[in-house]
Amino acid sequence: MPSQFFGLNIAYTGLLASNAALNTTNNNIANVQTNGYSRQEVNQQAASALRLFQTYGCAGAGVETLSIERIRDGFYDTKYWNNNAKVGEYSMKEYYMTQIEAYFDDNGKNAGFKTVFDQLMITGIQALLKDPNNATTKTQFVGYAGALAEYFNGVAGNLEQVQKDVNSEIKLKVDEINSIAGQIATLNKQINTIELTGVTANELRDRRELLIDQLSEIVDVKVTEYPVVDLNNPSRETGANRYIVKIAGGQLLVDGNEYNSLECQAREKYNKVNQTDIDGLYDVYWENGQKFNLNNPAMGGALQGLVQMRDGNNGENFVGQITETGTVRGQDNVVRDTVTIQVGKAYLQDLNKCNLSNCGGIIDLGNQEFYYDSWNCTISYDNNGEPVYSYTFTLSDSTKNDQRLTNDRVGKVASIGNSISYQGIPYYMKQMNEWVRTFSQKFNDILMSGIDSNGDKGSMLFTGNHASDGGQYLFPEGGRYDSFTYEDFQKNGAMTIDMNQDSFYWLTAMNFSIYAPVENDPRLLANRYDAADGVEQNNLLEDLKKLATDKDKMTFRGCSASEFLQCILSDVALNASRANLFSQSFRDIANTIDSQRISISGVDEDEEAVNLVKYQNGYNLASKMIQTLTEIYDKLILETGV
Repeated sequence: MPSQFFGLNIAYTGLLASNAALNTTNNNIANVQTNGYSRQEVNQQAASALRLFQTYGCAGAGVETLSIERIRDGFYDTKYWNNNAKVGEYSMKEYYMTQIEAYFDDNGKNAGFKTVFDQLMITGIQALLKDPNNATTKTQFVGYAGALAEYFNGVAGNLEQVQKDVNSEIKLKVDEINSIAGQIATLNKQINTIELTGVTANELRDRRELLIDQLSEIVDVKVTEYPVVDLNNPSRETGANRYIVKIAGGQLLVDGNEYNSLECQAREKYNKVNQTDIDGLYDVYWENGQKFNLNNPAMGGALQGLVQMRDGNNGENFVGQITETGTVRGQDNVVRDTVTIQVGKAYLQDLNKCNLSNCGGIIDLGNQEFYYDSWNCTISYDNNGEPVYSYTFTLSDSTKNDQRLTNDRVGKVASIGNSISYQGIPYYMKQMNEWVRTFSQKFNDILMSGIDSNGDKGSMLFTGNHASDGGQYLFPEGGRYDSFTYEDFQKNGAMTIDMNQDSFYWLTAMNFSIYAPVENDPRLLANRYDAADGVEQNNLLEDLKKLATDKDKMTFRGCSASEFLQCILSDVALNASRANLFSQSFRDIANTIDSQRISISGVDEDEEAVNLVKYQNGYNLASKMIQTLTEIYDKLILETGV
């Protein structure tokens, strides 16, 4: 039989339970605006009944308050994190593509491509056609040509700055990953310390998952958690949990109290991938020295968007088959290995499209990496009269390469850089270089085949400035591959273009310039083909004029020279539109998932107000029960004479 005071104990448990529920409701209301907070709820159950050995069996013993648990559904967390990686990726692309779109835009207010090109090819040439020998008209024409060069210099400079900004932001994101990883590892330790006592660390778990929210926008995240068991008694759970965070397709970042940090290392100047890359682009490594693959397709997040913007080449990296190995003795009398690679990609068979590094880099030869110092291109013909293109690389000495090149590499695949299908900064720089090189060649060819006002051979107009000594490239005729025919091959053998010479490869949108002698004396410009022709003979100028619209004179991506802006702006506009569309779409999805998540774990003010009244009533009733029992005990003890 239970004690006469058993009812008081039951009322006391009800009082405790209602008090715990009231305090929990109070905490929920206090954190209604706290980011990442999960609604908490008191977990209660009826206390074990007391067996009375009476006809009515067992008597209830009140209520037990088991725990205070947060209401959270991990399914929605996982969905949110997966989608958040896409939000981060396309947000970065949207931001930087908007900048690039503005640089190429020609809205009539800024001196865009169409404006400066029409000044040269319409206004300038029309004036020359009226008075070909007029020095003032030629000076004005050269000025229009200079404006075109300055346009490309300016856009190339802007794109270089964008690449620099993206590169800096990659480092910021890597530092942010390290900071979040350290905080998660610290929280793991604190959570386990608390939960070993049997209490759930609700607030700390909320804080940890808020960090995962932030991390998932930077890089793809996978989280697993499982209980730590006693090795001596596997059926007994210790209360601690092992919390593991993996990023970028399964690479371990955090494991319990430990985490792996990342670090950025700037590439050396001799380790560039593209000719147009700025110096000091970052590669990322784990703290143990293992390289973190930035081109991992599973990386996701803002980091993937930034890398694709910085390194995207539209899938046009260098790739070919190794056909020969050899050696060469340099001017320093050091013997270096060489490797010859035959290429079949159309973009590698046109040197105007070439974007290989001009100061060395890393080449992968059959899954073995080597440093190279320089390269040249060779054009020959096969037995069917079809052109064969190959590149010969001179590898660096033993100070950079710790292994020698062996003949077993022949027949294997060689590559430089990675094939990144996105159209990033290298792609747009390469497009501009191709147009500048092709247009300069065709334009100079017409001028140099004519006669100037003095009766001398015409001079070229477009060239490139040296990066170091202030000189200019002269582009000798021997450096041209586009005029090399099968007949030339039969007569003189293969043609090798040495990249150490003044090839048009060295002409870029960044150094595009006017030939200094012509800029100083515009009379050197040719205005007719034959010295015997009179002033009225305008066939040379007419050919220059046709260069703008006649695809037989010049073609760029199947279009005429004047359609450069349409070609490249269509790429920019498409990528910007796609980034904007996907960014908004994934944001909307994120908001939808977050709303679903909040509907479960968020604090609803109206619901908490109802709970407050409900638990208050429960507390009042428990108090009333204690008061009633107090009166009963008072009557029992003081007035019955027991």
